Amino acid sequence: MTQSIEARQILHEVFGYSEYRPSQEPIIDALIAGQDAFVLMPTGGGKSLCFQIPALIRDGVAIVISPLISLMKDQVDALLANGVRAASYNSSLKVVETRQVLARLHAGELDLLYVAPERLLSSGFLERLKTLPIALFAIDEAHCVSQWGHDFRPEYVQLGRLRSLFPDVPMIGLTATADPQTRQDVLKRLGLQQAHCFITGFDRPNIRYTVVEKQKPFAQLMAFLEDHQQEAGIIYALSRKRVEEVADRLAAAGLKARAYHAGLGSNERKQVQEMFLRDDIQIVVATVAFGMGIDKPNVRFVVHYDLPKNIESYYQETGRSGRDGLPAEVLLLFGYGDIAISRGLIEKGGNPEQKRIELHKLQAMVGFGEAQTCRRRVLLGYFGERLEKDCGNCDICLNPPETYDATVDAQKALSCVFRVGQRFGVGHVVEVLRGAQTQRIFDLRHDKLSTYGIGAEKVADAWSSLLRQLIHHGYLVQDVANYSVLKLTASARPLLRGEETLVLAKPRIRVKTLQKKGRPQVADFDYDDDLFDALRIRRKQLADAEGVPPYVIFGDATLAEMAAKMPTDEEAMLAISGVGKHKLQRFCGEFIDEIISYMCR
Repeated sequence: MTQSIEARQILHEVFGYSEYRPSQEPIIDALIAGQDAFVLMPTGGGKSLCFQIPALIRDGVAIVISPLISLMKDQVDALLANGVRAASYNSSLKVVETRQVLARLHAGELDLLYVAPERLLSSGFLERLKTLPIALFAIDEAHCVSQWGHDFRPEYVQLGRLRSLFPDVPMIGLTATADPQTRQDVLKRLGLQQAHCFITGFDRPNIRYTVVEKQKPFAQLMAFLEDHQQEAGIIYALSRKRVEEVADRLAAAGLKARAYHAGLGSNERKQVQEMFLRDDIQIVVATVAFGMGIDKPNVRFVVHYDLPKNIESYYQETGRSGRDGLPAEVLLLFGYGDIAISRGLIEKGGNPEQKRIELHKLQAMVGFGEAQTCRRRVLLGYFGERLEKDCGNCDICLNPPETYDATVDAQKALSCVFRVGQRFGVGHVVEVLRGAQTQRIFDLRHDKLSTYGIGAEKVADAWSSLLRQLIHHGYLVQDVANYSVLKLTASARPLLRGEETLVLAKPRIRVKTLQKKGRPQVADFDYDDDLFDALRIRRKQLADAEGVPPYVIFGDATLAEMAAKMPTDEEAMLAISGVGKHKLQRFCGEFIDEIISYMCR
């Protein structure tokens, strides 16, 4: 049997899939042949199989370097459920467990060992590895190696030593998020300049992108959640205080929501994560401390309550939804106040080069939020990927923005900025335009200005949105270093003189229901909703008995296919995607019984 045929047999019999996903086969063939590889593949694209299958064919143990203990646990649990000999070696293990793992390693009883970078690079462990046959090294989340990456980790830089210490062992670096500059840096630092590079694209067509201007964020969030009842989701906020506030309000509204951030005790963080993975809670409200190690495939939505600092983080965090390929939706509440906060935090940094990089990335994120063209085109374009046509699955494509002639309103706003001496921010200019009767305005004598009250017919939010668009279009600049005061640019003069007109988009404030999705559909077939729910209940019972998350038993896509094809014997069950021989023997009797029972009702 050739190795390529053997790999396909493992794909089917161990992992339960009849076909490879795009680009998996050449990556697997390259590693089996002992060649290095660099893989950029979107979250949910099947990166893990690219090294797991070669690990089962090549002699020795595959060493997988992963940054998070929780991610190791998820992947090891999933491998064990498929009958693969796998373990993790990290600081969470007790002394007895550590000895057992090392004993199995030396006895040749492991196909894959997941290791944290710090544990791997200890001199004792590297010396230990030199005495063992190593099948391959797999470096997950490889963007952590680069200072250009959005999640740079100093301990990752030392992984470049592996290439010189183990020159004959094939190495694969994998990531879902890396712009061209980050990719080149990763290849250089890991010594993978001669590696085969596989760039499979960044597009996640099952994810719908929506951006609305942040006005009353909690009300906007609740409107969004109306269409996601009983679905699993993550809500990201930038501060611990905000996380706890949102989680408490959601819980008070009757939703199964919990907070997660680095300020909580490790036991509480672990408990929240386990409850989410096991479907005991619906929503986690979190800082960016949560999610990188989450392998949960049935996350149906992600909300950014605050603006992410860069597109890489946004892409990776939104990519935690819809990993199973089923429809998912992501919402960004885009607030200009968030931009000022993020810029201020960056400016406080001590490294000038790092500040320059981070400010560049923040500006790209702002550009995405302000875009009035297909969101997916803007997002993919950042990573150097061109979309030939509009995606048809974002808020801009599904609900094109309304525009209006904003010339007169813009002239009023620009005149007001000039009249207050270009010394005040958005809030004060809006108050003057609307004729607010505040002590500060009276003290400054701004109630005597010709622009005082000339915009009283518009609500404050409308004027704020207009001013922000004028900033975006280059008519105004916001001096962040000087209390964010507004100043006119040279471009404002022709507009003020009436020498040009200005058409702007009406702001998006409401979270509109673009299309009622109902139950996510799988492939090209419908399935029985009631049977699907019955199978989910049975899966949860089995998962609780096994002490693993439900998706480790079977993913939603596999259950949906069962609910559509209704297999009633082992042969038919093996034809379901995601059912391998080991899981067939362990679990499928229960699901067959459930299907037969349902059909007999």
